[in-house]
Amino acid sequence: MKQRLKAVWADTRLLFRSIPSIVTALFTISVVAMNILANKTIYQSDLLALDGGILISWLSFLCMDIVTKAFGPKAATKLSVFAIGVNLLVCLIFFLVSIIPTETDYSAFNTIIGGTWFILLSSTIAFLSSAVLNNFLNWSIGRLFRKNPDGKLAYAARCYISTFIGQFFDNFVFSVFTFMIFAPIFWDGFSWTLLQCFTCSLLGAGLELLMEIVFSPLGYLVLKQWKRDGVGQAYRKEESI
Repeated sequence: MKQRLKAVWADTRLLFRSIPSIVTALFTISVVAMNILANKTIYQSDLLALDGGILISWLSFLCMDIVTKAFGPKAATKLSVFAIGVNLLVCLIFFLVSIIPTETDYSAFNTIIGGTWFILLSSTIAFLSSAVLNNFLNWSIGRLFRKNPDGKLAYAARCYISTFIGQFFDNFVFSVFTFMIFAPIFWDGFSWTLLQCFTCSLLGAGLELLMEIVFSPLGYLVLKQWKRDGVGQAYRKEESI
């Protein structure tokens, strides 16, 4: 077991030395920003509810897609766990700041940064599970394109399908935990039906997929540049041994 843990740690260190730092930074920032922006609902109806996180969620999935393509699904999942850890640390710091007493009234500010524990729990479970699903589904779809795995069609198929399913799963798990399990207990009986959770998750995933389609060409260009520069070769060589 000890040797196994050492091997995992060595693999993780090599991975984070191999992934370009700008991708790690953008991905981590997008995960933290999603958690903050999710506090504001920007549109709500009987069939659809959107929070501010939709404006940046595409970046998280785009980063996972290019890391999965270049380094594999396990690598993208490790990166996701790292980003979740950073987000939890930021939330802890925000909470501590929110409970520090002050002479000036910062109640509105404290409410926003202090967050709600069950929303954080729901979003963490939803994002981690959807990240694993997205990463391994993306990788599995890519394996179907044996003749031209690096072509535009292969890239589009693996990104669009995995993103739509991953985003739907993320939205659905979050809404079920938040609005069907916790909200009826802590929000005076307020709740959603399973149908509301499903329709909002489906429509939300559709909008998030649209944003992924708009920005995915950027990811394809990044991957082409990485291939020319040999990014990740040391990690892939180590993984193949």
